[in-house]
Amino acid sequence: MEYSVIKEGDLFLTTEQNGDIDATHDKGYGLYTKDTRFLSKFDLTINGEKPSLLTSTASKNYVASIRVMKNEDDVGAIEAVRDRFIYDGVLYERLSFLNYFPTRQQFEVALSFDADFQDMFIVRNFRSGEVGEKTGQAVQDRSLSIGYKGKDQVTRESLIEWDQKEKSVNEDGTVTFELGLEPKQETAIVFSITPVIDGHKGTVKPYDEAFHQLESSYHNWVEEGTKVNSDLPLFDDVYQRGAQDLRMLMTDVGYGNVPVAGLPWFAVPFGRDSLITALFMLPYRPDQVKGTLRTLAHYQGTKVDQNRDEQPGKIMHEIRFGELSSTNQTPFTPYYGTNDATALFIVLAVEYYHWTDDIALIKELQPNIDRALEWINTYGNSDGYGYVQYAQEASKGFPNQGWKDSKNSIVHEDGQFADAPIALSEVQGYVYQAKNNLAPIYRELGLEEKATHLENEAETLKNRFEEDFWMEDEKFYAIALDGHKQPVKSITSNPGHVLMSEMLQEERAGHVAERLVAEDLFNGYGVRTMTPQSAGYYPMSYHAGSVWPHDNAMCLIGLSRLGLKEEAIQIVEGMLEASKGFEYLRLPELFCGHDSTLGYPVPYPTTCSPQAWSATSSFIFLQTVLGVQPNSLTKEVKIDPVLPQGMNKLRVEGMSIGEGMLSLTIERNEGDYVITVLKNTTGYSLRKKGKQIQLQS
Repeated sequence: MEYSVIKEGDLFLTTEQNGDIDATHDKGYGLYTKDTRFLSKFDLTINGEKPSLLTSTASKNYVASIRVMKNEDDVGAIEAVRDRFIYDGVLYERLSFLNYFPTRQQFEVALSFDADFQDMFIVRNFRSGEVGEKTGQAVQDRSLSIGYKGKDQVTRESLIEWDQKEKSVNEDGTVTFELGLEPKQETAIVFSITPVIDGHKGTVKPYDEAFHQLESSYHNWVEEGTKVNSDLPLFDDVYQRGAQDLRMLMTDVGYGNVPVAGLPWFAVPFGRDSLITALFMLPYRPDQVKGTLRTLAHYQGTKVDQNRDEQPGKIMHEIRFGELSSTNQTPFTPYYGTNDATALFIVLAVEYYHWTDDIALIKELQPNIDRALEWINTYGNSDGYGYVQYAQEASKGFPNQGWKDSKNSIVHEDGQFADAPIALSEVQGYVYQAKNNLAPIYRELGLEEKATHLENEAETLKNRFEEDFWMEDEKFYAIALDGHKQPVKSITSNPGHVLMSEMLQEERAGHVAERLVAEDLFNGYGVRTMTPQSAGYYPMSYHAGSVWPHDNAMCLIGLSRLGLKEEAIQIVEGMLEASKGFEYLRLPELFCGHDSTLGYPVPYPTTCSPQAWSATSSFIFLQTVLGVQPNSLTKEVKIDPVLPQGMNKLRVEGMSIGEGMLSLTIERNEGDYVITVLKNTTGYSLRKKGKQIQLQS
């Protein structure tokens, strides 16, 4: 990445790799919380010059370490190390200096600070509007504060503090220190930068204490999740990277932990993104999924508001908390322009129940689930044709409202954009899965009439989908029906999501699986969003030829569930190989669709990294390798493993299912797999191909 980024809770920092925020070359870098930039300048100079970058790393997620120097060739250097992290609403930076000259050195260190308090949308040139103004700055003993009063009447302040006596503080926000070091002597200055909103702020702690508490929280996060250990280090490393990245991306906006979409620009809860990420979290930390369901239930639509694409029962797309949002100058308060999140909300609730046996949460959410079902059958099926569809209503909303929401993502064979309203193939799969799989849970709760009604609706949808979406000449399904009820025949990854619903005819599901890994859709690393044979394809596009790890993971859930292991493991192996081409083995939001014969994956130029559903895709790799599928109604866990090339033994410990934990090992053995159950306190029985698996002593 060309930038450095760290995050904790609702506060994140993004800078140049050298640690600076250069106000003269505004790339959007800054310190952000509540979609507001609380630091827009943060420059280091030594003796009036910028030091040279040596290394910059954020491999641990929660701390960035940047090493720079001010040197004199063939004589010596002053080395500076910028160690920074965020904890409890405060950014900490320890700036250490070491004298590598053979003589004592007197030198001047200056850090320049400023805060423009711009809304994220203004920073990114996505919106403009009426905003407040800065109220000045105040200098006190070892501190500098910069103030702002917004159009929303909210006071905002950036409080900058340091632990050594400064030489001076200038009106432009430059803090200067005079330092003297003997050869090999070291010293450090610790800074804290605290955003203050209407007087509310985090508590500044001693640097080492705050760092220890942050580090301990990461250790506990890993210990409380599913742990893997195999003889394929790449698999383990990609999995661990996903676990660390997920921890960084968790945020609580008042209703429990929820994953934000990605850094740096989407550090807020989303509907679709948070739901899919939470779905992927189930094999790792199902206990952390409740926050997503409760957060989205809280923001569920209650009225018709065309400016925000809101309708009763609809699950939101995105919420923002900046000045433009709080003064209603943007529709993101929240914005509801998503066609799939409402069905996915129910899908996640059902899958969460099967992993946890937490019927209490289903009862708690039943009013929200029922309102979501009502939206699906009314506003979602707006013309009564039988499919959930969308058309843009908000003037500042999105023309396409599935996960492929760019303008050119739904395109006909001749290259023409599809007319709205559009019914996406994968959304119909989510709707079928929501209704069909919720029905037996409702029956268990004594809601027999509702359960039967849901099953009948699901069966009707299943039959109609086969008639309207199947393309016999391609042995594949259309991506969508357009506003004229005609199939949009581009060959895309979207029907791969429908496999998860188990809605498709068995033979046709097999054709879909084969096509997903055929030469045109599969580029060697993963399934492309669109085949090169389609008119709209180009490999550098956002949604029309690129490769998205989460898209592949959604396909994997269905392939694994249907026992299509050969195709599934091919995708897992491709994704693992792709990870080698990215920093820290971190699968990005997406990469270009160029063929793997190049020898490396081609990065997409403006991808989010880390990105939540890409990070958690590694948990679906594990779920696929295990072939694990819990069912709370039958109190069974199906296990049907398939190991990738290079892996002969896998140990999984502490997988949370039902009322306890599952630990097991899987080993290759003459074309099959031996499963050894080390611990099973789940309350579920384990089955492989219908046969019960016993605990080994």
